Amino acid sequence: MNEVLKKYPSATREDLLDILHDIQESDPHHFLSDEVLTDVASHLGMDLADIKGTASFYSMFSFSPRGKHVIRICDSPPCQLLGATTVLQKLIEVLGVAVGETTSDGLFTLETSSCLGMCGVAPAMMIDNETYGNLTPSRIVEIIERIRREDETS
Repeated sequence: MNEVLKKYPSATREDLLDILHDIQESDPHHFLSDEVLTDVASHLGMDLADIKGTASFYSMFSFSPRGKHVIRICDSPPCQLLGATTVLQKLIEVLGVAVGETTSDGLFTLETSSCLGMCGVAPAMMIDNETYGNLTPSRIVEIIERIRREDETS
């Protein structure tokens, strides 16, 4: 976290979202702890409540530990109309977790997102920073198996 804050030596409130994203991405559990938020508030000269209020407004920030890979399935109306519910059910089945939970091996956390901005290729999901569109239950299995294989070899 200190390395992230060093990138913003004269940071202001306008840098807050970038700082929070950088810190969350650098954390192995992809979340913002109370300790981190306190340090950010001190660095920016802001109230902790203001920092927490801002971070809690955005669904992309988490205050509890998550898996190595965060899966966000889009639940916007276009994705829903084109099969997001079926895709989500397949993810729940393949991962063995409900929305908001992390797999027992700590590899995946499953979340929903109000919109990923990928309506043209709905239904869509995002895993970490990679997006996937035109999803089907069989593609879900392929994607999850590929990521598991890659993690085993790395």
